[in-house]
Amino acid sequence: MAGCRPGAPGSEQAWLEVAQAFIQETLCPPGKEPDVQLTQLVIDCVKTTWLSQGTSQGLTLPLSYSFVSVKDLRTHQRLPCCSHLSWSSTVYQAWAQEAGPRGVPLPRERLLLLGTLTDLSGNLEQECRNGSLYIRDNTGALDCELIDLDLSWLGHLFLFPNWSYLPSPMKSPGEGHVELWDTPVPVFPLTISPGPLTPIPVVYPEMASRLLRYSQVPAQLVWHRALCPGRAYVLTELRVSKLPGHRYRVWMTSTSSQLLPLKPECVQELELELAGVPLEADPQSLPRPSSPQDKKHPGPDCLVRDSILLSYTGMVTDTLNQPAGLYELDRKLELCLAYQQFRGLRRVVRPGVRLELLDVHLLQSVGGGTRRPILAPCLRGAVLLRGFSHQVPETQFSHQVPQASLYEQLVWEHQLGLPIYLWATKALEDLACKLCPHVLRYHQFLKYSSPGDPSLGLQILAPILEVLIPPGCPGRNTHSEILEEPHHCPLQKYTQLQTPCFFPTLAFLKEEAKHRAWASFDPKTLLPLPEASHLPSWQLNQRLAWSWQCLLPSAFRPAPVLLGILVPSSRKGCLQLRDQSGSLSCLLLAQPLQPLTDPRLIGCLVRTDRFQLVIERNVRSSFPSWKELSTTDFIQKKQARVYVQFLLADALILSVPRPVLHSATSSTPRTEPSPPEGPHIEQSRLFLLSHKEALIKRNFSVPPSASSEMPQPTLSFHVLGSWLGGTQRKEGTGWGPPEPKEDENSDQKVLLLFLGSSVRWFEFLHPGHVYRLVASGPPTLMFEEGGSSCVSQHPLELAGCASCLTVQDEWTVELASSQDIPEVLGIRPTLPESSLTDLLSGNFADSLVSFSAEIVSHLWMKPGSSGTVRRCVKLTVALETADYKFPPHLDVYIEDPHLPPPLGLLPGARVHFHQLEKRVSRSHNVYCCFRSSTCVQVLHFPPDTTVSAPLPHIYLTELLQGDKAPFRATASCHVVSVFSLHLLWVCAHCTSICPQGRCPRQSPACPTQTSVSQASIRLLVEDGTAEAVVTCRNHQVAAVLGLCPSEWTSLLEIVRGPGKVALQFTGPGAQLESSAEVDEPLTLFLWTLCTSFSVLRPMVLSFELERKPSKIIPLEAPRLQRFQCGESPFLTRVNPKIRLSCLSIQEPEHPNALGALVSSC
Repeated sequence: MAGCRPGAPGSEQAWLEVAQAFIQETLCPPGKEPDVQLTQLVIDCVKTTWLSQGTSQGLTLPLSYSFVSVKDLRTHQRLPCCSHLSWSSTVYQAWAQEAGPRGVPLPRERLLLLGTLTDLSGNLEQECRNGSLYIRDNTGALDCELIDLDLSWLGHLFLFPNWSYLPSPMKSPGEGHVELWDTPVPVFPLTISPGPLTPIPVVYPEMASRLLRYSQVPAQLVWHRALCPGRAYVLTELRVSKLPGHRYRVWMTSTSSQLLPLKPECVQELELELAGVPLEADPQSLPRPSSPQDKKHPGPDCLVRDSILLSYTGMVTDTLNQPAGLYELDRKLELCLAYQQFRGLRRVVRPGVRLELLDVHLLQSVGGGTRRPILAPCLRGAVLLRGFSHQVPETQFSHQVPQASLYEQLVWEHQLGLPIYLWATKALEDLACKLCPHVLRYHQFLKYSSPGDPSLGLQILAPILEVLIPPGCPGRNTHSEILEEPHHCPLQKYTQLQTPCFFPTLAFLKEEAKHRAWASFDPKTLLPLPEASHLPSWQLNQRLAWSWQCLLPSAFRPAPVLLGILVPSSRKGCLQLRDQSGSLSCLLLAQPLQPLTDPRLIGCLVRTDRFQLVIERNVRSSFPSWKELSTTDFIQKKQARVYVQFLLADALILSVPRPVLHSATSSTPRTEPSPPEGPHIEQSRLFLLSHKEALIKRNFSVPPSASSEMPQPTLSFHVLGSWLGGTQRKEGTGWGPPEPKEDENSDQKVLLLFLGSSVRWFEFLHPGHVYRLVASGPPTLMFEEGGSSCVSQHPLELAGCASCLTVQDEWTVELASSQDIPEVLGIRPTLPESSLTDLLSGNFADSLVSFSAEIVSHLWMKPGSSGTVRRCVKLTVALETADYKFPPHLDVYIEDPHLPPPLGLLPGARVHFHQLEKRVSRSHNVYCCFRSSTCVQVLHFPPDTTVSAPLPHIYLTELLQGDKAPFRATASCHVVSVFSLHLLWVCAHCTSICPQGRCPRQSPACPTQTSVSQASIRLLVEDGTAEAVVTCRNHQVAAVLGLCPSEWTSLLEIVRGPGKVALQFTGPGAQLESSAEVDEPLTLFLWTLCTSFSVLRPMVLSFELERKPSKIIPLEAPRLQRFQCGESPFLTRVNPKIRLSCLSIQEPEHPNALGALVSSC
């Protein structure tokens, strides 16, 4: 820095002239004549100190040094520095080496600092002294720290030969402090006061304690800098006082009290005789320091542990969290100063400082993420400064402020024990990394919390602290903690803390979810045997194309707490949580069945510990067969879509100061539009939303002069609604009356187009709700027909709207309040529902249907599989209806441009589909497809725990009740006969029959020669109430035939030779069909097996209807059938046989009883 340096550095005369001017300006009393004596004494003091180094190189004056005033040091010195007048360069280099390899030594400046050492910062009254020390001259006062203070130095002028200056970490001018390394050199000789003429009568601590019972000696504020443990002192002019709220009396100083070093020759013990007080000291009643021997080390099984009191001297080697008072000692211990009021030490303690700790608590295995032992002094302990640091202060904590912070509040008001406090500091540090400085400034986040101005950090931690801190916890009594015996403080006893939770960054949560999802991705688990062994290649890979995983907070240790700023994404069209690490897509519901409707949530901080972290896995694979499922080389591409879904009712919503939200709520920098010329007003208009279309990429025509490039599809959506009144203008804090319209009876319908940045409102707009469209611009009516944002009415005829409006990027949408909605409208949002009769019928008067359903399955289908032409997603849903005990199932197909599907379409989720297109397949099954007008609203997330409800156990006759019958059920029945049995081997690629296990296709040849076995059997079963034809496939055939796995494998290997065996049981014998010659023993074996009681036996059958509930062709009518009973013929109506598909087969628990029941029916 530029100090008061002479113009000619080599001229002693010039240096002296500058020195005289500096002394007159900064040290002499202002307004008086120059003090020649003071000037000479200062110069002599500087000269003597300079020559004491022994390497002055023949110079009698330090010509390279310049004088610096307090004001100049505070104003111009912005970087840490040190100055050592009495040191040579060699000594400084050796001193700088002590900073260590990790530290940066303080740079040396050649500055001369003089001033009066005082405990008054300015023209303060004595009553306002706070115990701090200052260096003062005519330009101001500067805080200073020194290791050992002699009270006789106060008020005297000194030269400070060795010192370091550290500016404020907040970079604000006028702040900072000086650290005095050596004893200051007095300009005027210090007067040594002679001892007292007569010995001072004194009372020693033992007698003083017996006089007051359990009292101790306090000190005046600045005396704490002069008192040193191990030295003896004399305190004069003491008085007895009683502390408010404390039952003990104490010795207190008066204004005339003095602190003197104890000299035995200058004192005389006062002889006292106290009636009723024994002269012998009662060791049980006297205060005594604790020792490690007083406490036994707790065993590993103890829940509540005792800390150990000890003393320790060491060096600070790292700053862990300076505002929280956490440091590292000697690379092996942690030091917590939070339980002492260490504001004075805060600016001094940094790596390189040497400390002596007296009566500090040692805590081990505290938990909460802390693994090293902790040293923590309470109010009775002492922290003594034994050496300043040689290093430049670290910059990582430059964002903190020295005022009362949230950390102090956690200790002194919320009474946190050390394990909980250490966890809370780590949590606040993680939160600061997530939110600061782009979302919040550090001082805003860690500020002291008051009722009218709550701290955001405390609000985030409050739900956890309420659980960890037991109610009715006693407050911390400062005087009792210092004076009482036995000693009680928050550090005495502690319990190891299991980390309750943590606050991960969104980027970490996203990557961890992907890692876990792919680590658990196992094709053999998704397609377990024996089912996978019968699947052809296309079906195998199709079943692996999409899968999902849901991670709950309980899946992590410790459990994560989700935290982020809620913002809409104009690029993806969904909501996101954002922090400094990135973003995470999210799906929110206000409550079950209630969508998110209030856009004021944008920019709020959302905190929740109840959520579902969803990972949708998309895999492109080419597995030839099930045998290669463990070979990952057949996976060509893997993608994962990660998002989180939760209820706002389970979340804490916190508002964040708006000025610092820009970088958190916008993914790309946005330039502010230039303000329009002329007057600028804010106007709005209410509209009732009746329909919202899908958010997809659409083509829009642009003016020919707009751009020469080919226009690209734009993410957009439309809403249909009705204006409620005219345009309103802003009046104060509210809205004025609506503008009158020329024709009040004119059509109020409007089509609103959202594209570009305005798609951010998509998640908040829902049919049946009233919203306010707000715009700011010229005084013209912006929402009226012919306004600046209206487009041609030519495409509106089909929509039945009078006008169309393009919502501009800078416009906003608000949820209308109850005062805004006209009283004539009793608006109750309801979801449109098509009747089940219309939905599952061949009536196509209205091909657009709406319904609510629960998703049963989610399947990605590739082109060419199952006859599909384009890739699509097939959802099987269970329709929700109160008229049917068993909901019918329906297939919903999603194709481009609706891919990928909206978030939340997961098995188990309840969803409302609006305006799906109803179609009928060639097999007469009703199904639905997405179209541009389709809107999807998730009503309920999948349950956290999936509990498979057992299938209903019914009689077969209940399946004849038409639409009332269950789609899936279980029945106890008996196998009457076998209709057919098919065993075959097919090519895994083209499904052709494979004799000898080889595909016969030649042009082109199949890329793989892998074959898979397939089997089917058709049975006639009855339970005494009705008959049914059941089709069993693949591994179910083995269960029907009663074959063990080895027998079933042997049978399939025999069939591999011909490639196909088909038996039809149409009469008294079996007719054989095969692709090659088959030995008679195989035919005989299968015929014998299928007609034996091993197959014709009772069983518990789980099944589903072969005819889907969505099939629209009429049921076959009952037919007349003749029966012969003896010689008497009977003619009766017989219902058509029920056709079922087997799901599983189980043996009955009591087969004999079941057979008796069936035979008796």
